[in-house]
Amino acid sequence: MSLVDATRSVINSRRLPPLLVFGLLSGILLVYFALPFAVFLGRTGSVPVVETLLETSSTTAVRNSLLTAPAATAVATAFGVPLAYVLARKTFPGKRLIEALVVLPLVVPPVVGGAMLLSVVGRFTPIGAAAARAGVPLTGSLLGVVLAQMFVAAPFVVITARAGFGAVDERLEQASRSLGYGPIATFRHVSLPLASRAIVAGIVLTFARAMGEFGATMMVAYNPRTMPTRIWVDFISGGIDAIVPLALALLAVTLVVVVTVQQFAGVPTVVER
Repeated sequence: MSLVDATRSVINSRRLPPLLVFGLLSGILLVYFALPFAVFLGRTGSVPVVETLLETSSTTAVRNSLLTAPAATAVATAFGVPLAYVLARKTFPGKRLIEALVVLPLVVPPVVGGAMLLSVVGRFTPIGAAAARAGVPLTGSLLGVVLAQMFVAAPFVVITARAGFGAVDERLEQASRSLGYGPIATFRHVSLPLASRAIVAGIVLTFARAMGEFGATMMVAYNPRTMPTRIWVDFISGGIDAIVPLALALLAVTLVVVVTVQQFAGVPTVVER
């Protein structure tokens, strides 16, 4: 027996059980996830959280986020759910291109996405200039924030809802049509209710992404400030301790989102087939 074979024999004889190896690797990743939260939350004792959140700049940022994120989510849902159904049920030329286009905003860095939006709706573009003349500026406004949030967050509801529609048995829809219901009625009374859990999960994930959006928002509408942009300004001027109050508020919203997704869909259906 060669030295290499002898070494392999020793290693194999002392090999740890696979589940133990998986457990160790999983534990390292979980500690990596949990440690920043624990250390960051440990800083709250030295920061006047309530007083800071009651300041005008903080309340304005919270209000702006709570106005724009639901609006972006509602518009994304109104347009995204029908698109998800079409992608789940229809085959047509260019479908792969559309699927790639839906995923692209998730891949593109948000700052780059914001720059691309500016090239379309900026104040010196035809669309942006026309909107500004009409008194509806698309940049430096709450509407600009909504546009930025939609660009980065809408793919979540499309991808997740598509997975939900894909899991619905098409024979149920065919049975509905055979009973005299049209395509819209079948969609409303059969497809939509059966895919509702996935759709709700997608809506919640879209809302969470919109609430936390920073890069594209900073490019399109640095003012008025949302919670993420306010956090950035506070960090530049005062460091980590200065952002603790708003960061806690944003974490609280995120926690509600996580609990809601688990309640309605368990593991987000964006990864299901």
